[in-house]
Amino acid sequence: MKRILLKLSGEALAGDQKTGFDESFIRSVAEQVKTVTESGVEIGVVIGGGNFWRGRTSENIDRTKADQIGMLATVMNCIYVSEVFRSVGMSTGILTPFECGSFTKLFSKDRANKYFKKGIVVFFAGGTGHPYFSTDTGAVLRAVETEADMILLAKAVDGVYDSDPKKNPQAVKYDQLSIREVIDRELMVIDLTASILAMENKMPMLVFGLNEKDSIINAVNGRSSGTRITVS
Repeated sequence: MKRILLKLSGEALAGDQKTGFDESFIRSVAEQVKTVTESGVEIGVVIGGGNFWRGRTSENIDRTKADQIGMLATVMNCIYVSEVFRSVGMSTGILTPFECGSFTKLFSKDRANKYFKKGIVVFFAGGTGHPYFSTDTGAVLRAVETEADMILLAKAVDGVYDSDPKKNPQAVKYDQLSIREVIDRELMVIDLTASILAMENKMPMLVFGLNEKDSIINAVNGRSSGTRITVS
C-alpha cells in the first residue's frame, strides 16, 4: 500500500482512565506509525472525540451544538497526538474543514497531497465540518478524497463479530466480510452513512485491535488477525 487512512478511537487513546490521554500508549502508537512511514507508506490520521465528548449521548443540548463540541474534541485530540508524533521524529500537519486560527490549516486535497509528498503525517481533524456526520464518515470521506488504498480501523476489539463479544462469550469473529454484508447484517463496523460511502467508492477497510503488539505495523504489512472488509 502506498497511502493509508488510519482511524483511531478517541476512547482507546485514553487507556484505562477513559478520558483524556494515556501518553505512554499514544507514544507506542507513534513509534509504530514512524516505522510504517519509514518504509515509504503515506499516512493520514482521523481520531474520534470519545475521550472528551460524545454529542449523541447528551439529552439536553441541541444536536447541532453537541456535534460542534465533538468536532472541537477531535481537533484537540489531533493537536495532542500530532505533538507526540513529532516528539518521536515525525513531521505532522493538521487540516480542518473550518478555520481554527493558527492551530490548523484549512483542508484541501491539494494541500493534503503536498504534505504527503513531503513525508508529512496528515491529521484530518474536525470531521466533515457539519453536524449529523460522525468521524467514521469523515474518515471515509478523507480516504476517498485523498485516494487512499485502504482504511485501517484501530479499535478496542480485535475485529468484527456477529454479536458483542463483551456481552456474548460465544460471539463469532469474521475473518472477512464484504461491505454489503456489513450493511445488510447491520454489524455497525462504521455507521451506515460511512458504510454506504465506502461501498459506493469501493474503499476497502481492515478492522483490528489497537492494543495488540505491533498492531498497526502488522495491519500495513498484511499480517493482521483482524477482519478485512472487501468492496467486491
